[in-house]
Amino acid sequence: MKLKESFITHKNKDDYMMIDASGKFAGIIHSNATAAFIIECLKTETTEDEILEKMLAKYDADKNIMADNVRKIIDKLRKIEAVDE
Repeated sequence: MKLKESFITHKNKDDYMMIDASGKFAGIIHSNATAAFIIECLKTETTEDEILEKMLAKYDADKNIMADNVRKIIDKLRKIEAVDE
């Protein structure tokens, strides 16, 4: 899976934003650092398992909690059609 190219990300200090330049999704997505990390991983072809492994290497947190967070964020991105699968 991969983030659609029409979705543009921007970071301003501690504020992470994403917009859809295609106009299909009207709005700005604000996210925290964890969601932004997952979105950055999705800029190249990847899987949920690969994202989870990268998160485990970066963050000191419970694997099950992280796996749940990855799944939730990807599901939200799917709902706005931000992910190519």
